[in-house]
Amino acid sequence: MARIISLVNQKGGVGKTTTAVNLATYLASLGKSVLLVDLDPQGNASSGLGLDTQNLKRSLYHSLISKIHPREIIVKSKSSGLNLFPSNQELSGAAVELVGVENREFQLKKILNKISDDYEFIIIDSPPSLGLLTINGLVASNEVIVPVQTEYFALEGLGQLLNTIDLVKENLQPNLAVTGIVLTMYDKRNRLARQVVKEVKRYFPENVFDSVIPRTVRLAEAPSFGKSILHFDRLNKGARAYRQFANEVISRG
Repeated sequence: MARIISLVNQKGGVGKTTTAVNLATYLASLGKSVLLVDLDPQGNASSGLGLDTQNLKRSLYHSLISKIHPREIIVKSKSSGLNLFPSNQELSGAAVELVGVENREFQLKKILNKISDDYEFIIIDSPPSLGLLTINGLVASNEVIVPVQTEYFALEGLGQLLNTIDLVKENLQPNLAVTGIVLTMYDKRNRLARQVVKEVKRYFPENVFDSVIPRTVRLAEAPSFGKSILHFDRLNKGARAYRQFANEVISRG
């Protein structure tokens, strides 16, 4: 069975999709078989791996709503060992259409159960909200990673998110565990960023990954070229950080 890991933070702009794409890419580069599930209707994880989301004939939406088998929709990425379960704006309709469905929180879990033996890791990029799609992602997962931006208000909403994770664990997915918090967009020259790192580690001493993802121009540019940082600039300090992070995720398994 795959380790199914949701990357979740209801705040936008915290580097969640960048982390999902690069974690999945580096896990694959380290010899793991990986599926990246784009659970965000914005489709940024899909476009970040070079897929034309505007012209997708089939997507995750069609598995959730039309019950099409995931193997008919999953596509290979340019990275060896990494496949993509793509999405686009159609997925935003699923959140509405699933409301009246029985056991609506379990729909993604049912889909991923069909293919979980095909992979060692399934990485889920969740939307920036705590809505039904994110809950589906949490229920389908056995692990959660929370990307936290090293900027002002970093801890704002984190308590609510962890409370939601606890509620999912108590009521829907008892095997769900927080694997860790990864600090992103770090600028060591910024005094506030250094303070945020200390604060997060003080509040969550056992949950913070050692790897800290720096803020770099090349890391921000890579998605616009449809590439992970590994394939865009593998010598960049952001690339080195994501490689270290992937190794750390493997070691926590």
